[in-house]
Amino acid sequence: MTDTTAAGTPMKKIMVFTGAGISTSAGIPDFRGPDGVWTKHPDQMQVYDIDAFLSDKEAREYSWRWQKESPVWNAKPGAAHYALVDLEKAGLLSLIATQNFDALHEKAGNSPDKIVNLHGTIGTSHCLTCHARYDTADIMAKLDEEPDPHCHRKLPYSGNMPCNGLLKTDVVYFGEMLPEGAMERSIRAAQQADELWVVGSTLEVFPAASIVPAAAQAGTPITIMNMGRTQYDSLADRLIHDDIATALPALVEETIAANK
Repeated sequence: MTDTTAAGTPMKKIMVFTGAGISTSAGIPDFRGPDGVWTKHPDQMQVYDIDAFLSDKEAREYSWRWQKESPVWNAKPGAAHYALVDLEKAGLLSLIATQNFDALHEKAGNSPDKIVNLHGTIGTSHCLTCHARYDTADIMAKLDEEPDPHCHRKLPYSGNMPCNGLLKTDVVYFGEMLPEGAMERSIRAAQQADELWVVGSTLEVFPAASIVPAAAQAGTPITIMNMGRTQYDSLADRLIHDDIATALPALVEETIAANK
């Protein structure tokens, strides 16, 4: 059954594609912008290198410690994140596809089934051997005691001995594939939406950025909200260069009012 407005017209379905810009107001510096973490400190990219993580105990310990001390781990959602919760509650949100792995959309209150974490999430972790799932918070709480976390799941077929496989956050490291089906689901949603909103992405990282031309090819109207220019600005029907922390809540409020 299709949701309708008070006037009886079908409600819009809006897909939102978010990047680092939506989280900078929540205290998380971006990675690739002019003042980004990796722009200023390219050596920090090693933190998320899967080959180093698998082969070097010191690299793993550094990666875990860096992630625990990173603003990403301690950040709280900002006004822009909560605005997207309002959009979902109004029945207007079809999907959020995010390049961010900070789990702030989940923390703000968007439904997990409405979120595609294109680059994974720091909120959960898993064992690389037996694939047991862990809440990252539980690992971080014991990081001083176990700086190189391993899996403690007891394996019945091994005499209840612990698995002892390496634990890793569900962030997609350099050298890893994106989560299975993430791009396909995102592109399909962008092509089927009444509007695509791109919020805070430089649109430089592929394959995620390819969502925008795919939407344009399908005729989906596109709004790009970003402080700087992107390579796909020419595909946008609307460009917004204002502060996302105020501009996105305003756009959501305006959109909800127009769909009552």
